[in-house]
Amino acid sequence: MTPLPHCTPLPLHHPFPAAAAAASASTPRHQPNGLREVVESDHRPLGGPAGKRLEGMAQSTLAVHGDDFLNSTRDVAPALHVSSTYRYAEEPDALVVAAEADVETEEGHVYSRITSPNSTRLEALLSSLLSGRALTYASGLAALHAALVYLNPRRLSIGDGYHGSHGVVGLHQKLTGMAKLPLDCPAEDLHEGDVVHLETPLNPTGEALSIAEFAQKAHSRGALLLVDATFGPPGLQDPFALGADVVMHSGTKYLGGHSDMLCGVLAVPTHREEWFWGLWRERCYLGNVMGSFEGWLGVRSLRTLELRVQRQSRSAGELVAWLHRLLSSSPSPGDEGAVVRKVVHRITHASLQAPSAPWLAAQMPAGYGPVFAVWMRSAALARRLPARLALFHHATSLGGVESLIEWRAMSDAGCDTRLLRVSVGVEACEDLREDLLRGFKALAAEEEREDVEGEHS
Repeated sequence: MTPLPHCTPLPLHHPFPAAAAAASASTPRHQPNGLREVVESDHRPLGGPAGKRLEGMAQSTLAVHGDDFLNSTRDVAPALHVSSTYRYAEEPDALVVAAEADVETEEGHVYSRITSPNSTRLEALLSSLLSGRALTYASGLAALHAALVYLNPRRLSIGDGYHGSHGVVGLHQKLTGMAKLPLDCPAEDLHEGDVVHLETPLNPTGEALSIAEFAQKAHSRGALLLVDATFGPPGLQDPFALGADVVMHSGTKYLGGHSDMLCGVLAVPTHREEWFWGLWRERCYLGNVMGSFEGWLGVRSLRTLELRVQRQSRSAGELVAWLHRLLSSSPSPGDEGAVVRKVVHRITHASLQAPSAPWLAAQMPAGYGPVFAVWMRSAALARRLPARLALFHHATSLGGVESLIEWRAMSDAGCDTRLLRVSVGVEACEDLREDLLRGFKALAAEEEREDVEGEHS
């Protein structure tokens, strides 16, 4: 394969290597000498001693400083670079033709389908947070497509979860003849090079599956484990520590966190250098890269990842515990439990599995995720509840700072029509609780009126 021009890689001793991350394109190589001297005097790469100082630091610290080694100007906030193409070296003797270029050492950005300053910085942060080597894509489904193109399995074991993932799998079945196996298939159905696709926590229910268990199953047959950890972002879950071979995120959700960007992420373990570069080369031709603005938004978002996600997860746990307690309480006319039980059938969330799943506390030690599902007693109630709420926007997607609720049948044709997916935001938990209770009370009152009218009709 003809080598592609790339940008300067991180020093090999840097603990958080990213996608051959270069000094930002804001480092001018074609400016008058006076300005160049000013910029170079301020260029303090942190890949060496400063990079070492980050080893062992908390994720909240890495989210702020994991890209410091890319700083090449005095800006505290990274700049947005909008150029799609970049100048070659000014000196003729510095030009290297593509046939002789080494993608792992060539200096400077060339074309934004290959690398760009904002996505490179985002990948540096993601690599540190995910404890692997990360690449970004235009969306979560673009990332899954890229993973299947590269791994090219003959068989894929996959369970329930995000319907979009099954759409991508269907495309690969059409193109390659890949067989689709259920997630709970016997281990003997898997062979070397096959892929187990594990989504945990699950969309839309918020329930969790054991990463370690499926890693053992896959590896016992020479298969690979790909974990979609979208609902368990960094700070809640570390799939590599539990045996994952590839980790995927729809960065649109918690990594972006503000409902204003599309992003997909693939990460591989640091020892899988050939996988990283293979995925990178194929991305150049698939063309499914992020835009520069989305890369800039992603960096902004990751700075507050831990603050957002842990608050959201904690609030979701409190809301689930409150609802579960009301649904399980002894009947007492007029109390909150009676109102909730009249309209709500059940709820699901990973926190409710914890008492009977000892592996879960080790897999998600800092919280069980900000998403849970509510099954109403009828599809009509599920259709109406979102309109009775003030703080939960009725919209698809999840992971933003605002709380969302979705009658899931609106976007997933295979979903139970009684199910509502709840994505908890960063609002005060007590306000969200009161909003839900008001909504349940409104529905219960409507049901009572309908019952009375039915009796008199």
